[in-house]
Amino acid sequence: MKRRTLLKTAAGTMLAAGMATGLMAGSAFAQDTIKIGASAPKTGPLAGGAAVTYWPAVQLWVHDVNERGGIDVGGKKMKVELIEYDDKTSNEEAIKNYQRLATVDKVDFVIPPYGTGINLAVAPIIAKNGYPHIAVTAVADGLEEFVKRWPNTFWTLGTSQGMAQGIVDLLKKMKDDGTINNKLALVSVADAFGIEMSKTAKPAFEAAGFDIVYETSYPLTQQDFAPIISAAKNAGPDSFVAFSYPPDTFGLTQQATIADLPIKAYYTGVATAFPAFAQANGAAAEGVLGIGGVNADDPKIQDFIKRQKEVTGVEPDYWASPVQYASLQVLEQAITAAGSLDKQAVIKAIGDSTFDTIMGEWKFENNIITKFWTAGQWQGGHFKGVASTGLPGEVPIILKKGWK
Repeated sequence: MKRRTLLKTAAGTMLAAGMATGLMAGSAFAQDTIKIGASAPKTGPLAGGAAVTYWPAVQLWVHDVNERGGIDVGGKKMKVELIEYDDKTSNEEAIKNYQRLATVDKVDFVIPPYGTGINLAVAPIIAKNGYPHIAVTAVADGLEEFVKRWPNTFWTLGTSQGMAQGIVDLLKKMKDDGTINNKLALVSVADAFGIEMSKTAKPAFEAAGFDIVYETSYPLTQQDFAPIISAAKNAGPDSFVAFSYPPDTFGLTQQATIADLPIKAYYTGVATAFPAFAQANGAAAEGVLGIGGVNADDPKIQDFIKRQKEVTGVEPDYWASPVQYASLQVLEQAITAAGSLDKQAVIKAIGDSTFDTIMGEWKFENNIITKFWTAGQWQGGHFKGVASTGLPGEVPIILKKGWK
């Protein structure tokens, strides 16, 4: 009995030692790799937008980093391992995903999600686990107060105030020049993005002398946009502004084309800058205004577009895709500046450093990028930036001349 007990104990000791060796080997292996987690829609209403703007830019960055040997961390090159989850366009699912990434997968860093509402929803769980939160596909106001509460958050795409003021200023100039009248239709998706933008834009339009002759909002799941376009047409505006998400941007424009909506300025929100928008609408896309934009003549942007198509097979959009990639360049350069994977050191580096990105030189001011594109327009088959908060490359706006 004693001999069997001793053998059992010895076997247990050897097993424990083997497990310890395996754990140490696994630990050593993990230290050669930076684990980064990402959660965004692969299903649900926002999946189409994420499939253009979010996932391909993330995949290209991981490819680029690993192709050049990894991220320099204190003089040591460490490759990136990406862990992906589908949030199903659900705040609750996104929160669970980031909790899992932090506590089960134990990732070193996270890539924030796609969409304003989901970014706002997951901010507390990302902050609780100490990660930097470099938000891209989120446009909101009150960011200064948000940063005070969550100092790990950084905002790259712009504010609702800036975005809304961009289109207000453009249309006001057209009105003052006499090219459009003061009648305007204003519609928005009933999600954080649409609510924030509409809340900011409405009083700004009224202060600029516009008469809002038609106004409505619609749910994220809206599919039939014919009644909205019909009501807007009956109101007789010269300008139509929709703070929309991808499915509604396509749906509204399709119905506007069918109804031959007689307007001189037509603006839609997220996805107007997608290549698929021009492909789907053909000649009708000419003169359509939309949120965001790029300097289409910038060699860095042209190279980014070319390489993303080559590596992922997906052509990027001409607004948030390059910003998504630039945000990951920020993360990479901040890790190198910190010289470690310490999250707080990286957060400090993001706030203190100046970054070289495909969007140009970035320096956060109170955790916010203050120079951004506010509006673009389809002109001659290209979506070109027509308004910004101080970026080079703006082109003059053209009048919308029918849908055929």
